[in-house]
Amino acid sequence: MNREWILLHLKEAHEELARIIEECELRNDYDTGEYLVSMMHLYNHLNTAWNSREASSENVRNCSEEDFSDWRKFPSDIDMSVP
Repeated sequence: MNREWILLHLKEAHEELARIIEECELRNDYDTGEYLVSMMHLYNHLNTAWNSREASSENVRNCSEEDFSDWRKFPSDIDMSVP
């Protein structure tokens, strides 16, 4: 597991989630468009943290467009129906 890479993305996700919460708490004009962009950013980092968890440091440094695209997708190996 590439802990350094995972932590980078989890910290980015954490910052984005904190920002979303703050915007929702403080701004009455925070709209769906802004929320959508923020959630896309959040999921990008969460999905990448999971999907690329086994990527080597070399693979991370030299990732292809295909890797980048695959890592950003919602994980296919997590069953969200499990209670």
